[in-house]
Amino acid sequence: MRFVRLFIFVFIFLSGGKLFAQSSSELKRQKEALTREIEMLNSSLKQTSSSKRLSLKQINVLEAQIRLREQKIGTINSEIRLLNNQISDNTSTVHSLQSQLEKLKKEYAGMVLFAFRNQSAYSKLMFIFAAQDFNQAYKRLKYLQQFGDYRRKQAQYILGTQKDLNIKIVELDQNKRQKSNLLSEEEKEKTTLGGEKNNKAKELGKLAKEEKQLKREISKKQQQAARLNSAIRAAINREILAAKRKAEQEAREAAARAKAENPSAPAPAPKTVSNTSSVLAATPEALKLSSDFLSNRGRLPWPVSNGVIVEGFGPHRQGVNVMINNDGIDIKTAEGASVRAVFSGDVTRVMDVGGSYAVLIRHGEYFTVYSNLKSVNVSNGQKVSVKQAIGSVITDSSDGTTLLHFEVRKGADPMNPSSWLAN
Repeated sequence: MRFVRLFIFVFIFLSGGKLFAQSSSELKRQKEALTREIEMLNSSLKQTSSSKRLSLKQINVLEAQIRLREQKIGTINSEIRLLNNQISDNTSTVHSLQSQLEKLKKEYAGMVLFAFRNQSAYSKLMFIFAAQDFNQAYKRLKYLQQFGDYRRKQAQYILGTQKDLNIKIVELDQNKRQKSNLLSEEEKEKTTLGGEKNNKAKELGKLAKEEKQLKREISKKQQQAARLNSAIRAAINREILAAKRKAEQEAREAAARAKAENPSAPAPAPKTVSNTSSVLAATPEALKLSSDFLSNRGRLPWPVSNGVIVEGFGPHRQGVNVMINNDGIDIKTAEGASVRAVFSGDVTRVMDVGGSYAVLIRHGEYFTVYSNLKSVNVSNGQKVSVKQAIGSVITDSSDGTTLLHFEVRKGADPMNPSSWLAN
């Protein structure tokens, strides 16, 4: 039973090591992804001419860079906590294995001493022949055989335990070195974060001094957002109205058929259809598309192959003490980046919004919006598939930023796109 317990003990810790490896590799992947996103934003900021004043969009890039840096530090802290747990587990394992090894060696030493005292073949024979009957003699013979087998197994257990102990000691040393490296990396990231925050404060101070220019910039952005929102709502309301009329027409035709089949039956009450997004999923095809879109929440592909969210959804502070509302998210991406549909659907409308384009795609009662496009290669009414290219992002010539504005709506109501996209 002692060896069974030892086996279970070692198995549990080996399994824990496997789980640790999985968690550790996942944290490393997260850290590497954050590092790539930070480097992308760094590259974007370096491309901006030092002679130009940073715009609000570039301030958003700075804020995103700080946010990602904080997330990276948080990931490093998670790695350190995981290593602390593993160090504690491995330390306990080493102590337990050392104690187990000590007991095994003492037991083995006792067996060796007993075997030495009874190593004579004459003594063994006398032990067997001194039995009272044949049955007892047979049991004594089996005992001597089992004792020899047990000694050999005991020696194997000692070697195996020693090997496990050496492995755990090596793992423990590796854990401690990894922790030391992570602590150094964390200090470096904190120093860099402090510099980035100082840089942001400095640029915000410059913006505050240029109040008139800042107000014009904010006003321009709000007007663009209002125009886009108005155009989107108008297009969606037209879809709702068309779906409502279609549903009412189908209800009238069904009533007429029922009347023709049974003229004596009372006329059914006229069916009214509410003017809400629910009418967009009135047909089986639209209902299935809505259900499929909803079931993929959190798993939709990004509208660009490479990008970082620099402005989130909802109300938030814009650079300085100005509160604005964002109906979607703004994604910083590479110049000339291709934009792709996040789900299959129908192009409801391609819109020209003040020098750039926006594409509205319907997925049953849901819609996705892709705006700030330089060009589009889809048209009204066209069916698109997942990841199909629909256009490319425009780059602002005044500050060099390349931002895609992306929205998800249920009917006309905006939803947070971040919760729909794959992590």
